[in-house]
Amino acid sequence: MKKSVPLIVILILLSHSRITAQRGASVEGYVTDSQSGKTLITANIAISETTAGAFSDTTGYYSLADLEPGTYTIICSYIGYRRFEQEITVDGGESTRLNIELIPENVQLGNVTVESVREPGKRRNIGISQLSSDFIRELPVVIEPDVFRSIQLLPGVKSTSDFSSGLYVRGGGPDQTLVLLDDTPLYNPTHFFGFFSIFNTDAVRDIQLYKGGYPARFGGRLGSVLTVYNKNGNSDRTQGKISMGLLASRASVESPFKRGSWMLAFRRSTLEPVMSVLRESVDMVPDLFYFYDVNGKINVDLSPDDRLSVTIYSGTDVVSVPFRETAAIRLNYGNRLLRINWRKIVSGRFYSSVSISGSNYFNQPELEIAGTPFKRDNSIYDFTVKTDMEYLPAENHTLSAGILSGVLNLKYQDWFNHQNVFSKEIQSYYLSAYVQDNLEIFNHWTLNTGVRFNTFSKGNYTRLEPRVSLEYEPFSWIRLQGAYGRYYQFMALITNEAFSGFDLWLTSDEGVPPSYGDQFMAGSKINPFDGYELDFELYYRTMRNLFELDPFVTNPAGHEYREMFRFGRGYAYGAELSFEKQTGPLTGLIGYTFGITRRKFPGFNTNLPDNPNRARFYPPRHDRTHDGNVVLNYQFSTKWSASAVFSYATGQAYTKPIGRTRFWNVPWEKSTRNTFVVENINGSRLPSYHRLDLSFSRFGTFFGLGEAEWQLQIINVYSRRNTWFYSYNFAANPAERDDIHLLPLLPSITYTLTL
Repeated sequence: MKKSVPLIVILILLSHSRITAQRGASVEGYVTDSQSGKTLITANIAISETTAGAFSDTTGYYSLADLEPGTYTIICSYIGYRRFEQEITVDGGESTRLNIELIPENVQLGNVTVESVREPGKRRNIGISQLSSDFIRELPVVIEPDVFRSIQLLPGVKSTSDFSSGLYVRGGGPDQTLVLLDDTPLYNPTHFFGFFSIFNTDAVRDIQLYKGGYPARFGGRLGSVLTVYNKNGNSDRTQGKISMGLLASRASVESPFKRGSWMLAFRRSTLEPVMSVLRESVDMVPDLFYFYDVNGKINVDLSPDDRLSVTIYSGTDVVSVPFRETAAIRLNYGNRLLRINWRKIVSGRFYSSVSISGSNYFNQPELEIAGTPFKRDNSIYDFTVKTDMEYLPAENHTLSAGILSGVLNLKYQDWFNHQNVFSKEIQSYYLSAYVQDNLEIFNHWTLNTGVRFNTFSKGNYTRLEPRVSLEYEPFSWIRLQGAYGRYYQFMALITNEAFSGFDLWLTSDEGVPPSYGDQFMAGSKINPFDGYELDFELYYRTMRNLFELDPFVTNPAGHEYREMFRFGRGYAYGAELSFEKQTGPLTGLIGYTFGITRRKFPGFNTNLPDNPNRARFYPPRHDRTHDGNVVLNYQFSTKWSASAVFSYATGQAYTKPIGRTRFWNVPWEKSTRNTFVVENINGSRLPSYHRLDLSFSRFGTFFGLGEAEWQLQIINVYSRRNTWFYSYNFAANPAERDDIHLLPLLPSITYTLTL
């Protein structure tokens, strides 16, 4: 691992050396909002006299290369903004800086997006969806506008319950999705036992979800990637926002300074008054509960070509819940993040980025039953140095490369009755490098190839991940796409889908090799008319060497780390269909997913006593065969709008008890003993799930000092009592079954003030 340090230094130095070879002229710059100064991601930039075109990247930067000397008209468009046109003259071998400021339309638009809802004509790759913070804030929500719950409305993404914001993407669990905040990993992106995500929509600028087949610049997860980018801060004027809700409130401020801008956002739960009332009539209401988030970002323009950015995040949940008369649960968990990034535009054809980041996850649950305490400490410290480079040798050719090196420290300790029963600390050095090539060939074909190299020092694992995607555009209104990729994952999350308070992260080690899988995708994107899009995608993926704690190892004391695991495999396949209307007063998305996912672990679903390690595939709880969502927004006027979300899903899988044998006066216990017989694991289904949510918004002003919005939301309008799980009372004979329901009809009101 030490040998990689000189290589990193060399690449960083090379990435910031000036490249002077130029074959033609180029135009480059940033695309921003003229009022707030925020950068606009995936804006469409084109030159009317040629076929040259580009899209702004995650920092708002664009580049048009290999232009002949002459005078051109540059056009820039982005949904919700006025069209930009400007004439510009370029000379051979020179790079011209043109920063574009787009003016927002006077008419307020509705939900700009599941991207899905995007700028017409934009070339979106297979498996990618994008959301805007405006879209998230307009949706009917429980407690808070939430990034994860909005993502769950996309085809291919499933939820497990109204109380879980976990992302189950194309058959994978939450740990199979890499979650990045400003390109830095977060390991526990949820609050309130997983009820909603840690991302404050007032601090978020852009969200992109790679549902599968993601490119070589990402790695470390089997399934998908979610990238979330903080706002850069208003570079034009000081602006603040306050939002007060029944259960949580938010405040944010952003402002420019001489050579840059900054943003600070804070969110805290305000559940204490509600819980105080509930304690008088409801059992198991927390004695103590609060959470908070702090997001911050500073941007400093060192020069027209150099920008320094600093991102911070800190979030914590603190909970104390009485459980029966002699038991209690105490939770303390959260995340902290710091990232320093230097982005340099070397020329109109070449730019680079260097970052240093640290991410910390901690979870310290405590459980006490009849005076006997149990305590766990699970923490991750992840420190990384990373550089990325992009070079445009020609208008239709982009080369990307990068290298990442870091150290991961994971700690896992258990105490029972004040005695340490298990302790393991793993420190592993890792190195990843990638090369990616995007080339437009034969006018109608685009080929993207890449490879990622990974090393993980614990266990001395070295892995190679090839990636490839191909696009064919026979006509301007249709694109056909396909992709393949190999992916490795060196970490696993042990979680309970109903309660995430005891989540446990584990990692590969000697005798615990990484999980891996292959993904195959094909699809079409059709734009029959401006503002309409029809997407269809097929996928198949494998999951091999899945590792999790062995349920038959009931006590970790005395076991080696590798002896605590069992290893299995799985697969998933499905079809996704979405139709979107992106223009006019009525906008929306209709999405449908047919999906199958299965797992197999030794000893599960087998009736062969001579070979107990044989097993059969079974559906995990998050498997839903059919899943559909309808999202609609109607803009009545500049002051009134309404949103509606209808969801339907096949009932979840569960394991049904089918018999019980009771023994009286067992000699070794002198008590009654029950033995239960169950069917195959997850062999039955709960009733189907469906729900309708509505939201009404009223826009106005606050005594002329700022903009104000009232939002009334009605969750589960017709009070469908969807089943969460079944609870059995085995004290009765015959046993009695109770249906435990999800959310009832639930109204909510929120007031937001923007100064």
